[in-house]
Amino acid sequence: MSEALKELGQHIELKRPDCVLAWDVTHGELNVDVAPWNIGGFVDFLKSDQSCKFSSLVDITAVDYPDRPKRFDVVYHFLSMYQNHRIRLRVSIREDEMVPSITDVHPSANWFEREVFDMFGILFSGHPDLRRILTDYGFRGYPLRKDFPTTGYTEVRYDEEKKRVVYEPVSLVQEYRQFDFMSPWEGAQYVLPGDEKQEAK
Repeated sequence: MSEALKELGQHIELKRPDCVLAWDVTHGELNVDVAPWNIGGFVDFLKSDQSCKFSSLVDITAVDYPDRPKRFDVVYHFLSMYQNHRIRLRVSIREDEMVPSITDVHPSANWFEREVFDMFGILFSGHPDLRRILTDYGFRGYPLRKDFPTTGYTEVRYDEEKKRVVYEPVSLVQEYRQFDFMSPWEGAQYVLPGDEKQEAK
């Protein structure tokens, strides 16, 4: 399978050198780094090329690397049911950059791109209706960014006395949020099944 993916990676790089920045096969998966300005044309090529036929968009997500100049990777997963292959595309962008929408090629990208916008604040140019999809109206911030406070900014709850939904500032104490990165089993005062095998060595 990895040989077939390597051949596919070479084919894609040969056909679209204008889009492919780099590619590799890792853990049995083909990963392609793509230039952001032509992501739509590249996705269209992957969908129509007879050697690719990546007709199913599985997911669009993002990864936040706050210490990098190109802070975000927008990640696309596609499936070719015809060739039985999967491919992952990565587009690296700065915080102030926009990514072209691929809704013209894959209409199902509509809600995926809205979710990435809602969670990370990444803008997709040419999107027909780019607005929040998971958080509430008036929500501040982007919850999956690594600099988003873990307690959020506001709490939404139904107030029985006022008979309506109310927004209140979150006032959670941080003293319970201690991370020592120990296993939950460390420090346990009892013997777990299988521990006797360790002592027998």
